[in-house]
Amino acid sequence: MTAVAARTGAQLHGVSVEVPVVPDRETAHGWLVEELARPEYAQDPSVLMRLLTWLARIFDEIGTVDVSPWRLAVIVAVVLVVVVAIALYVAGPARLRRHAATSSAVVHDDDTRTAAQMRAAADAAAAREDWPLAVIERFRAVVRGLEERVVLDERPGRTAREAAQTAGSRLPGLSTELHDAAGRFDGVCYGHLPAGPADDAALRALDDQVAAARPTAAAPPVREGVQ
Repeated sequence: MTAVAARTGAQLHGVSVEVPVVPDRETAHGWLVEELARPEYAQDPSVLMRLLTWLARIFDEIGTVDVSPWRLAVIVAVVLVVVVAIALYVAGPARLRRHAATSSAVVHDDDTRTAAQMRAAADAAAAREDWPLAVIERFRAVVRGLEERVVLDERPGRTAREAAQTAGSRLPGLSTELHDAAGRFDGVCYGHLPAGPADDAALRALDDQVAAARPTAAAPPVREGVQ
């Protein structure tokens, strides 16, 4: 809850104290201006502009009628609830897009860890029952292991689906398992799927299978998107 909302909530609960404090028109307007200055409202200027227009109309109308202090407090509280709800609605998809953009890549540009180090990170996550991180790190270890064996070329930013498609063409016996693991990785990264011990066990088994498998050809590594 924002500081402004907390203030308003405290004032609404003021009925239980001896001297309730309620905002006058100018104070309430100041609180709303302060609230709307928060960065999340800048996510969508068009929504913000419509909201400001609506609020301005409300306060203009309040200024022309006799409104009791308690009724004004209730109006401010309701308006703040609407403002916060709109902020969450606007900022939520933006956060999801940012999260998707950073999570879709299996291995990021600045991740120089070896497959063994990624496996160790997955083991540590599993030991503390952080199953989502265990699944993510284990799949990264699978991909990094394939890069170390030159089954995949080293390409930071490769997506899980791209890795599964290319690795599956070199390890056809594990193609289905690789694609399933890629889907699990994406689901956990995007927050669409939960992760548990069974998911970690499946990735562990796949890691062992991939390590023991032989590529179907000794050709140079396949580059995604290159015919």
